[in-house]
Amino acid sequence: MKRENNMLVNAIDREVPSTVNGSKVIPYKGVDKHRPEGFKYAPKVATCIDFPNDGNKLVSGLKEALIKSGLRDGMTISTHHHFRNGDLIANKIFEIASELNVKNLIWFPSASFECHSELIKYMDNGTIHHIEGSLNGALGRYVSYGNMKGMGVLRSHGGRYQAVQDGEVQIDIAVIAAPTADGFGNANGVNGPSACGLLGFALADSQYANKVVVVTDNLVLFPCLPWQIQGNYVDYVVKVDKIGIPENILSGTTAITKSPDRLFLAKLTARFCEHAGIIKDGFSFQAGAGGTSLAVGFYFAEVLKRKGIKARFARGGSNKFLVDMLKDNLLDFILDGQTFDLDGVNSMRHNPNHVDTSPFTSYNYHGKGNFAQLVDVVVLGATEVDVNFNGNVVTHSDGLLLHGLGGWQNCLFSKCTILPIPLFRDRIPVIKDHVTTVCGPGELIDVIITERGIAINPLRKDLIEKTRGSGLPIKSIYELKDEAERICGVPQKPVFGDEVVAIIKWVDGTVIDSVRKVIE
Repeated sequence: MKRENNMLVNAIDREVPSTVNGSKVIPYKGVDKHRPEGFKYAPKVATCIDFPNDGNKLVSGLKEALIKSGLRDGMTISTHHHFRNGDLIANKIFEIASELNVKNLIWFPSASFECHSELIKYMDNGTIHHIEGSLNGALGRYVSYGNMKGMGVLRSHGGRYQAVQDGEVQIDIAVIAAPTADGFGNANGVNGPSACGLLGFALADSQYANKVVVVTDNLVLFPCLPWQIQGNYVDYVVKVDKIGIPENILSGTTAITKSPDRLFLAKLTARFCEHAGIIKDGFSFQAGAGGTSLAVGFYFAEVLKRKGIKARFARGGSNKFLVDMLKDNLLDFILDGQTFDLDGVNSMRHNPNHVDTSPFTSYNYHGKGNFAQLVDVVVLGATEVDVNFNGNVVTHSDGLLLHGLGGWQNCLFSKCTILPIPLFRDRIPVIKDHVTTVCGPGELIDVIITERGIAINPLRKDLIEKTRGSGLPIKSIYELKDEAERICGVPQKPVFGDEVVAIIKWVDGTVIDSVRKVIE
């Protein structure tokens, strides 16, 4: 049963269920308040006795690979999202499972997209029990209206790695779509006709899953180099005609904005960073996947050129603008978590200073530090913020789940977090008394930049002092909220049922908020 009667109140006064899909959960305790215990999860020991001496793990097709992997009811199946809206493999897995009459599978993607909307029919027929991953578009609406049998679990990219590493999620079969692979299972994303850049989101899957299947449309002779996925983790290799459509990597929010209003926000963000002393020789930055955030890189480059300085590194999602900065010697390194366009793919293939990373190195909160903490400034989007600077990225003000967490939560641990967002969307104010869903606590969000003013978190007295007298339109968060409501009015709140349809995990595996069923 998906309905949970026993609710707990966490450290930010949000109700969360005590159990989710039959497992107990830990409520959010606050930033840096939860310490993990125990040891990393380890899959069963394998032996070379069970694998061919000639190293050839090729099987006839995906169906055979799934059957050989022991596909059965209730298993957890993982996929990665480096093809974003161009993925051609995830849907095929569940089509095969449905044909085999396998039921109650858990899909554990690193993210989902609109191309996965046909999986709704496999939730309807019982092939898929629930999804533990981002819930975008049609899938999000399906879950929001209470149609999924189990409860959705949304994690950040780092939280996903953490969950696998800690044994919170145990993957039975990982299916890795790889643009190039050899028969042993070594694989990469930088070569081949379907090149997507890197395969970092599949790293945990390869390391910890019980069975690992690599699917490729570009089979090469051993050794496949570079090997982003090591064949020593791989059980079976499958050759197919096409694994993905690279052109559809650049889709949805990963296209740079053309809106004059959003470009103004990006330029204002760069002005703020310059006045605050953030843009300096050797600084580091990251921009999120949203169109406004991507445009910030363009304006950062203008400031660097004018000052005659360069950045040490940029954390990606890489895109044409970061690649151009690397070419123009405005940047020493791109540390790339995923590629957002084909310029990024090509750069990673040829430029040794364009380095692929993974959620382990970049975001995993249960590691001995991570790259996110080293970034001077991160620029992210949000669907809502509130007067306490709490941020929401998964639901809109109507309560519908329409976006995933991505690396958003993980990036909040940078030295300065900035959210450039419009004051209102479709005449609905973005600044609320309380966000619909808390995805990130306000103490980690430093600056809200809107087209009508900039609000600095009162906790950041240093930023307030550095921008005093700068001529920037500094206002309080309350002033911005009041201005939006004078223009748009106060929107009607959505109506929710008692049923929890999904939960939001924090970076440490605790539960920061619940998403309830939307009543139309």
